[in-house]
Amino acid sequence: MTGIEIHRRGLMLVLSSPSGAGKTTLSRRLLESDTEIDMSVSATTRKPRPGEVNGKDYYFLSTEDFGIMRNRGEFLEHAKVFGNYYGTPRKPVEEALARGHDVLFDIDWQGTQQLDETAPEDLVKVFILPPSAQDLEKRLEKRAQDPADVVAARMAKASDEISHYQEYDYIIINENIDKAFMELQAILRAERLKRRRLTGLANFVKQLREAL
Repeated sequence: MTGIEIHRRGLMLVLSSPSGAGKTTLSRRLLESDTEIDMSVSATTRKPRPGEVNGKDYYFLSTEDFGIMRNRGEFLEHAKVFGNYYGTPRKPVEEALARGHDVLFDIDWQGTQQLDETAPEDLVKVFILPPSAQDLEKRLEKRAQDPADVVAARMAKASDEISHYQEYDYIIINENIDKAFMELQAILRAERLKRRRLTGLANFVKQLREAL
């Protein structure tokens, strides 16, 4: 058999969790170990944290500019979280999927719901849970990026965020980061082999059968 090529359409891998449950660490490990996936760079109206770079970590926008992009339909999803707006620019994601490259999303349940409405066939949804409420609070305090009142607000918000776990395809309980990462890698490997993502497969099978 000659002339038949099987390509893979990229997928959108969503990781969601309460703040402090470990999705940022898992995302970083995945990006460092896998050349077939890149992080989606979101736009946000919040202020940069120490070390964050505009255009790499986020596109930091004014509220006015964010609103203009939203009204033009330039976001795949957008949401307001802790008083700030977040959104995913549409064009770079669609281009990546078309060339067979995966895109990783670190977004909350609101954004995930919107992606599920616009691109359900391309979406793989993973929710990261902490092993306990006490562990979550310790992680937030140890991170030392936010003042005490923000930590308290994130803990209060966690219950609502966790209530949406049933909307996700996979659940990872992050008690051990190495084990959680292995589980995430297994999910990604399996999803990449899904029949619906393989373009050219029907022609390949047809020619294979004709040759038998």
